[in-house]
Amino acid sequence: MRSSRLFLLIAILWAGATARFGALVSADEWLPITPEESKMTGDPKAPGAPAIILYRQIDRDDSDSREHNYVRTKIFTEEGRKYADVEIPFLKGREKIRNIKARTVRPDGSIADFDGKVYEKEIVKARGFKVLAKTFTLSDVQAGSIIEYQYMVEFDSDYVFNSQWVLSHDLFTKHAKFSLKTYPWPVQWSWPNNLPDGVKPPSEDGKYIRMDAQDIPAFQAEDDMPPENALKYVVDFVYNARGFDKDAEEFWKKQDRFWYFGEEEFVNKRKAMEGAVAQIVSPGDSPEEKLQKIYAKTQGIRNTTYQIGKTEQEQKRAKEKDINNVEDIWKRGYGDEFQVNWLFLALARAAGFDAYALRTSRRDDRFFKKSLMNAGDVGTNAVLVKLNGKDLFLEPGVPHAPLGMMPWSQTGVAALKLDKDGGTWLTTPIPDSSASQVVRKADLTLDSEGNLSGKLAVTFTGLEALWRRVDEQNEDEPHRKGMLENYVKEIVPVGIEVALTNKPDWDSSSPSFVAGYSLKVPGWVSGAGRRVLLPVGLFSATEKHVYEHATRVHPLYFHYMSQRMDDVQIELPLGWQVTSVPQPVTQDAKLLIYKSRAENKNGRLHLERSLRVDLVSLEQKYYPALRNFYQLVKNADEQQIVLQPQGVSSGN
Repeated sequence: MRSSRLFLLIAILWAGATARFGALVSADEWLPITPEESKMTGDPKAPGAPAIILYRQIDRDDSDSREHNYVRTKIFTEEGRKYADVEIPFLKGREKIRNIKARTVRPDGSIADFDGKVYEKEIVKARGFKVLAKTFTLSDVQAGSIIEYQYMVEFDSDYVFNSQWVLSHDLFTKHAKFSLKTYPWPVQWSWPNNLPDGVKPPSEDGKYIRMDAQDIPAFQAEDDMPPENALKYVVDFVYNARGFDKDAEEFWKKQDRFWYFGEEEFVNKRKAMEGAVAQIVSPGDSPEEKLQKIYAKTQGIRNTTYQIGKTEQEQKRAKEKDINNVEDIWKRGYGDEFQVNWLFLALARAAGFDAYALRTSRRDDRFFKKSLMNAGDVGTNAVLVKLNGKDLFLEPGVPHAPLGMMPWSQTGVAALKLDKDGGTWLTTPIPDSSASQVVRKADLTLDSEGNLSGKLAVTFTGLEALWRRVDEQNEDEPHRKGMLENYVKEIVPVGIEVALTNKPDWDSSSPSFVAGYSLKVPGWVSGAGRRVLLPVGLFSATEKHVYEHATRVHPLYFHYMSQRMDDVQIELPLGWQVTSVPQPVTQDAKLLIYKSRAENKNGRLHLERSLRVDLVSLEQKYYPALRNFYQLVKNADEQQIVLQPQGVSSGN
């Protein structure tokens, strides 16, 4: 009887605590742990799970630029102990993580409060911003423990952020509560990937929007899948100072006109731009030459978007004035990515080209849907130029992008061509696989101990070159060198010694980018009686372990189409003979083509290999065929050339 009353009291305390906003878990408060949570050894809705999230709570206040997070996790197995390592991501310069509290509740009910060190590490870096993470490890975590932590996120008050609740987690979530206090702006919300079964949509409660969710399935991450925001259960909140329309087409027409007149006001400096063009081009230049010169000059403008983010104090010391129009950019020599693109637009028009402003969506974080009426999803700009009757989609605001090439995330996406009448929707082109290649040429020598050594040249072209240059934009030479050397270590299936021997052209916008190396592959051959075996797939490690799982949950998704080609020459030791080479292999699956060939030319081996991928996305149902293709590739790469060392008789 007494235990029943105690449980009732705990249940009442739990209900009362979880109903409160903000004060629920102030700096030193923790929700009470129920007897059921203490005794739990698993959950039938997450069979075999090493751990589950018992409770999550996110209370966000956009008007006050902060969000409180609370997470409670139950550890079931030894494998589940890895969740004692906590990682809290945040955007450097726009978010701060404050007031981290954490504790371990042991199986016997005793408590170990976290008093260790919180570290900070970089996760992602792009476009002048860094995604960092606060990391820490809870102590004394074992099977049967409950771990919980809470923290506050503070947002830069100078920015209006669209909010998002991410319901999905890599662990099954038993119970989650969400609340949002919005800005005093028009707001709408949607759940583009649906909601878990049984979960009711958010509802308004006075000043807050709230949602209560139960039994959220664990999210399974896979290689080569679409962006997580296109797959996870999320609720998106979108602000728009101009309000929303019931009809999406009308919304986008209004949005187009707003963008169009803003863009026209920014670029309308015809006289100044004609004077600038006269400094850039010569009267006898062809249209192609004029456009190339204007593009190169525009890319030479200092691009503040891709600079490492400055602190407020550094910005004040720099005393950089605001940019109000394209003439300001031209005179001052700097601008952000958006402004650089509009400068190019103005210069192209002044040079006599038909040039149009574009607003484009992206596909690296989510997939654009017109019906959601999220203007931020069309948040990047570009320029469409007519040249000799052809449409060129250009973005000089991206450093190192060659003329006619856009970043992969803006290829094959919806773009709005701006005009005063409501705009026209287009789809940006996707370069074919021949435009983005990695060509690996090696001239190597095999010694009598079975070691390969020599020179390797890797040529990256198109998007393969562009993303590497952009990623390393603000890195020093040792970091760049390490990145390129690690690339070679990743593609060779065994341990190697590799050193970069040239200084690649990091700063240009040329379509290609060449890295030269010295390479040593110890023990590449293996003995088999009186024979020596040499595998044909020297640079095959990338494909060696792909798609090993028999089943697939998500569709397949690739950033861009590409080709990889290998040309390897191997000089054999004096007196060694080639006994046999594998037959040439061709696997043609139409959108995937693999070829491999080995030849013996007077004691010198010539190995050729190519892999062509003409895919950007593939439905899940085709996964077995894709997996089978790569299994055939693996088998072909593992074929052996049979060698006979000097002094060993073929008849012995």
